[in-house]
Amino acid sequence: MPRDTHRGRCRTWRPRLRFRTPFEMDGVRRQSRTRSSSAKFTCLKPSQEPRKVAKSCPMTNIQSHKMTRILHVIASVDPKSGGPIEGIIQQAAQRRPTEYEISIACIDSPSESFVSNCPVKAYALGPKLRRPAWMRWLPWIRYGYVRALVPWLKHNVQNYDIVVVNGLWNYATYACKVVLPKSDRPYVVFTHGMLDPWFKKTYPLKAAVKQIFWWLCEGPLLKHAGAVLFTTDEERILARNAFWPYKITERVVGYGCGDVPPATHTQLSAFRELTPSLGDKRYLLFLSRIHPKKGCDLLIKAFSGFAKSNPHIDLVIAGPDQIGWLPKLRQLAIDLGVDSRIHFPGMIQGDAKWGAFGGAEAFVLPSHQENFGIVVAEAMALSKPVLITNKVNIWREVESAGAGLVETDDEQGISRLLSKYASLSEDQRLDMAARARQSFLANFEMRNAVVRIDEALHELIARFDRRA
Repeated sequence: MPRDTHRGRCRTWRPRLRFRTPFEMDGVRRQSRTRSSSAKFTCLKPSQEPRKVAKSCPMTNIQSHKMTRILHVIASVDPKSGGPIEGIIQQAAQRRPTEYEISIACIDSPSESFVSNCPVKAYALGPKLRRPAWMRWLPWIRYGYVRALVPWLKHNVQNYDIVVVNGLWNYATYACKVVLPKSDRPYVVFTHGMLDPWFKKTYPLKAAVKQIFWWLCEGPLLKHAGAVLFTTDEERILARNAFWPYKITERVVGYGCGDVPPATHTQLSAFRELTPSLGDKRYLLFLSRIHPKKGCDLLIKAFSGFAKSNPHIDLVIAGPDQIGWLPKLRQLAIDLGVDSRIHFPGMIQGDAKWGAFGGAEAFVLPSHQENFGIVVAEAMALSKPVLITNKVNIWREVESAGAGLVETDDEQGISRLLSKYASLSEDQRLDMAARARQSFLANFEMRNAVVRIDEALHELIARFDRRA
């Protein structure tokens, strides 16, 4: 039942089509709901009509209870989609369940296994049945259109203290633009690097289309947000004037990942079993999405020169291939004569992932654009030197701490990156590994980032309450 928190009372609901919400107030019969079910509507009979309540309802004023309810809106909870969903999950793990209730609204199909496996309560509002492959190329399907999201938000947003919109340029963002500025709930937007000018330079036609979307959707959404959150000053500066007009309230809150204990023998074995061709060889690790933005082709070309003078070190390129680029990368490795030295285990998770980090000599991420790079922070947590480009937005912190090496995002830069690492003595490598761990604890541990994020959220909630 919707609540008029602004006036501190509940409105009487007449018999009509009603959305089943995840919460019910006193005097209303509780409706059961699975966390991954799609949108369902029901018509209330007169006997089910909630009675009018004269005084303010429970949980309508956040000061009347200690629990803070946060709703994240994101396109997908699929781990293959990248860092934003991983960040949400890790933030939730750092918060006390007695003080915070975290939920996610996404446009995934509720039949997807990753929805039911999501450790955070997720409301999947996409179609029950998976769409045929040919339908996924339709423009509105690629955009993520689902009919249920807008009405779901309208009926449920009042049950939360604040909404966090994650990402841009999809239907979940549009639905938030339709509902949130007109609602009585505060909201923030986490852009996750999606305003970086690299996209505009690399895909000018898409950038022209995005400018139109900016006028219609993203621009108004960000303009009316309580704050637009950035992970680094680098991201904030790069985002300025990416589109016109650019009128937002900026706030840098940082980011990170949870601390990671040293890899165990079980984890190391799990990874080696996934890559039998690697044997017990030493290796450099790339672990991220297989995408042109990540510079995988540059890494293979640079490694072909590195491999000649370093026959004892192989390269592992791990991660999901969502655009079908992997066959071209394999062929490139064959053409350069290093196919026996480069290993492609695909997406790795759980013990195998931590075993891959734990057994690596160093971590390599030659990205052309990287908002934060959770995988970089994870490598540093495990005391691994990180070899990155100056397009990874935390490169200044890495370089100043001596936690790794930084170069330009071209073939020559990646070649220099690998050569510099090969020229380090064993003591220098050990020192760099120790500095990586120290820098992680000081700058990128999720516990510290969550404190800054929660400060921003609570300030906005308090300001909203005073205004109400």
